Amino acid sequence: MCATEGVVEQVVPRCFEQAWGNMKSTELANLCPDTLDEVRVATESGLTRIGSIYDLCHSFLNHTGLSL
Repeated sequence: MCATEGVVEQVVPRCFEQAWGNMKSTELANLCPDTLDEVRVATESGLTRIGSIYDLCHSFLNHTGLSL
């Protein structure tokens, strides 16, 4: 948190950064698509993979310091 002239601002963790970083090193690594549809398919595949691995999702959440 930071305070400026009586205004308190709390920075919210960017939860998606962990998932994005994970996909960049797997599904999106070395991807040279000819169309945006290929990017969409690779991204959806990555999100599906991440969403199906409980421990991975839990570690991303833990990294933010947030809880359920």
